[in-house]
Amino acid sequence: AQLVESGGGLVQAGDSLRLSCAASGRTFSNGAMGWFRQAPGKEREFVAAIGLSGRITSYTDSVKGRFTVSRDNAKNTVYLQMNSLKPEDTAVYYCAARPYANTGTSSLQYDYWGQGTQVTVSS
Repeated sequence: AQLVESGGGLVQAGDSLRLSCAASGRTFSNGAMGWFRQAPGKEREFVAAIGLSGRITSYTDSVKGRFTVSRDNAKNTVYLQMNSLKPEDTAVYYCAARPYANTGTSSLQYDYWGQGTQVTVSS
């Protein structure tokens, strides 16, 4: 199982970024995918998740209305579109996979993790 994130970078407040996570076939096709983030000195936190079918999504309150999670099952890729970025969104963003169709909001519910991609939002 392998997950590879990309798309991070340095942006200004109010800008947008789209993160991508390419997954190996078995990891992606079997279950839900999630995005988590970890800021310096803080614990890893849930950001968003999407179910196997793509119809069910969930978000942490702080990103609702600004971030959108989606998946392309034909490309084995999950995306996180981040709009109206704020300095407090600065973190390393990780994608994760779990072998169940339904979404989860705890890192303990995910078995596979990517290496992370840095997102830095300047004020």
